[in-house]
Amino acid sequence: MEGLIHLYCGDGKGKTTAAVGLSVRAAGAGLPVVFAQFFKNGSSGEISLLRQLPGVRVLVCAQNPGRFSRMTEDQRSQARENYAALLESAWQAARENPGLLVLDECISACNHGLLDTEKLAALLDSRPAGLEVVLTGRNPPALLAHRADYITEMRKLRHPFDQGIRARRGIEF
Repeated sequence: MEGLIHLYCGDGKGKTTAAVGLSVRAAGAGLPVVFAQFFKNGSSGEISLLRQLPGVRVLVCAQNPGRFSRMTEDQRSQARENYAALLESAWQAARENPGLLVLDECISACNHGLLDTEKLAALLDSRPAGLEVVLTGRNPPALLAHRADYITEMRKLRHPFDQGIRARRGIEF
C-alpha cells in the first residue's frame, strides 16, 4: 500500500474527530496507529478511547503549555523543545512499524513557530513506503499543503461558542 498524506484544516469543528475516525478505521483493519497531539493534553473523550484500542499508541507532551497567546517566552522555548521531541518520538514509532501517523494540531504548532515546518516537510518527503500521515490544524502553510494528497477543509458556518456557549465534554472535547 502506498502511504499518502491527509490534511484536515479549516476554522470549523471536526479536524481531530476526523483524524480519530480514520485512526479507528485503520486500527480496525489491523494497521498500527501512532496518534500524537500538539497543544493538547490527551484528556479528551476520543483520545481516552483511542488509548484502549489494540495497536494504537497515543503520544502527548508531559507538559502542556496551553494557549499560545498566554505563553511566556520561556514557555514557548520549552514548547519548541517538547514539540521537537514529540515529533521525533512519533516519527520514530511510525517508521518502526508503518501504518498510520496522526500529527494532531501540528499545523498550529508550525504556524506559531513551535515546530519546524521545514523539518516536518523533510520528514514527509522521506517517509517510509506505506506510512499514511494525517496533519491537522488551521491555515496550513503552503510547504505542507503542496505535499498533501487529500485536503479536507472544515468550514464553520455557525458555532455555539459565538453565542457564549463554552466547549462541552463529550461534544467539543
